[in-house]
Amino acid sequence: MRDIAVFSGSAHPELAAEICSHLEAPLLPVRSQRFANDCLEVQLQANCRERDVYLIQPLVRPVSEHLVELLLMLDAARGASAARTTVVMPHYSYARSDKKDAPRISIGGRLVADLLVAAGANRVLTMTLHSPQVHGFFSVPVDHLHALRELAEHFRQYDLSNTTVVSPDLGNAKEAAAFARLLGVRVAAGAKQRFADDRVAISSVIGDVAGRDIIVLDDEIAKGSTVLELLDRLRELGAKTVRVACTHGLFSSGALKRIGSQPDVLEIVCTNTVPIPPEERSDKLKVLSVAPALAEAMRRIHNGESVSALFHP
Repeated sequence: MRDIAVFSGSAHPELAAEICSHLEAPLLPVRSQRFANDCLEVQLQANCRERDVYLIQPLVRPVSEHLVELLLMLDAARGASAARTTVVMPHYSYARSDKKDAPRISIGGRLVADLLVAAGANRVLTMTLHSPQVHGFFSVPVDHLHALRELAEHFRQYDLSNTTVVSPDLGNAKEAAAFARLLGVRVAAGAKQRFADDRVAISSVIGDVAGRDIIVLDDEIAKGSTVLELLDRLRELGAKTVRVACTHGLFSSGALKRIGSQPDVLEIVCTNTVPIPPEERSDKLKVLSVAPALAEAMRRIHNGESVSALFHP
């Protein structure tokens, strides 16, 4: 591809390399170093002048470190006279901070969006935002992809004649319904109330789950408290088997082990929007690649083609 420059931060270089493989473009080097006062310095070690620059960096642990690195990469590209700079951010962790639901708290999703634009982002390419309104926090164009196609392709290998897709809460019910339509199965949703970051209650499940094979679909799994609570309700209602699926497999605080240890969970499926260390993986985990979808979106953006066909399943 002509006049394109792809760089990766330190958050997920494996995904960046896979994207570049599909683009048939080189992953250009970045030098990142830390001064004695603990400040970061980033240098893009390839020509950016009048080029279409793509910076690949999901906001994953340590989030603040990777955010500052991304901001510095943006500033470096702008200072190097890039024609256009697109942030490829497969996981936008601050999307969870999308509303003021308590006194005197910040709306981090909007603030970080403003920071990215102020640092030099001309466009953002992301995947499965925690809530749709976060799209509107950005004052530059946002291409918001979903991983439902990849997930659906995986689950089509099974007999789905007795399957129900279950959303853990009503907020994700629209995505669950779209996923169910892709698979041609029923849909249900939990009635969830959150009391703290790791404490939730699901009072009931709306829909038919008794004696059925369940696919639990969520946008991300962090501590896993929601999934574990939903599993309790599904057992009470007589669900037959359970498979768990999400786009962002964060799996913090031993969540993968806790969910995988449940005897009625046959499989846990996620994508590679965030890195999962090999030592934390289990036999029940299946990681699907979204590199082809991100690479195709980048190709279309670069060539001035429509990306809308990739937005929805």
